[in-house]
Amino acid sequence: MFKELDIAVLRRDVPEHDLKSGDIGAIVHCYDVGEMYEVEFVDAGGKTVALLTLGAADIRAMDGSEILHVRGLEKAAA
Repeated sequence: MFKELDIAVLRRDVPEHDLKSGDIGAIVHCYDVGEMYEVEFVDAGGKTVALLTLGAADIRAMDGSEILHVRGLEKAAA
């Protein structure tokens, strides 16, 4: 389904990393049979927010009709 360097959209919140459904990451590694992926999420400054191993059910491809959105990170405000 995905290949390395593809954009992935998170399907669920990951509160321990302040990630929300709809956040965008990059596939940095694909594991066997396309079932698990290493996905990197970065902030606008390029700093890694999280590097997570996620299943195919946790992410989806970005639809060309979607609009991008910016939000602040709660942890950054603390």
